[in-house]
Amino acid sequence: MLRLDPAPAALPPGERLYAIGDIHGCAARLAALHARIAEDVRDRPVARSTLLHLGDYIDKGEDSAGVLSFLADRPAPDGMEAVFLTGNHEAALLAALAGGAGDVADWLWCGGRATLASYGLDPDAGPGGWAAALPPVHLAFLRGLRRTHRAGGYFFTHAGIRPGVALEDQREDDLIRIRQPFLSSEARHGAVVVHGHTARAEPEIRHNRINLDTAAWSGGPLSCGVFEGDRIGFLFG
Repeated sequence: MLRLDPAPAALPPGERLYAIGDIHGCAARLAALHARIAEDVRDRPVARSTLLHLGDYIDKGEDSAGVLSFLADRPAPDGMEAVFLTGNHEAALLAALAGGAGDVADWLWCGGRATLASYGLDPDAGPGGWAAALPPVHLAFLRGLRRTHRAGGYFFTHAGIRPGVALEDQREDDLIRIRQPFLSSEARHGAVVVHGHTARAEPEIRHNRINLDTAAWSGGPLSCGVFEGDRIGFLFG
């Protein structure tokens, strides 16, 4: 049985939300985690369930193509709402495909070579060659990602927020790339921010934020926070 402990915020009664941290090409772990989530929903039925991904689906790990194929084909177990947020790696890929020389170099440096390898593509083919070879359904998925999601007392985004700025006024670049001063802030942000982007050995719970990036691509678990009422639990893939 899933262990649920006190959480720093709450969801409305009858709602449950599963939030998965940074995937980075770990397709097999993602499929296994989706199966665990589906099993939990079967074992503990709830009126409304949502499966949210915090971004960074691609780069670094070995099977980014497999991750995007899996999510495009099976976004969530039957009966669940699916929410997909963007990470800085998706933004970097889309910028590289637009053809800026600096953007191409930045993406290849931060893990893009592993993504190209998962598609069997040559890094020297350039943005035009990559865009022509990538499946249209994968490009549509990447271009349709959201920056944020609100649920109950939680605010979900990839990297975090800039302290002192209202949630509705956050800069898009901060939402997908910020680390400091967000990570060290003790301020209350108007909601508990659930994020990834900064890898830790295990999920990190603080009074004002929850971090679900546990470095799956480099040997850590793929982590899913389970939010229900004023409780939180974890599933791992």
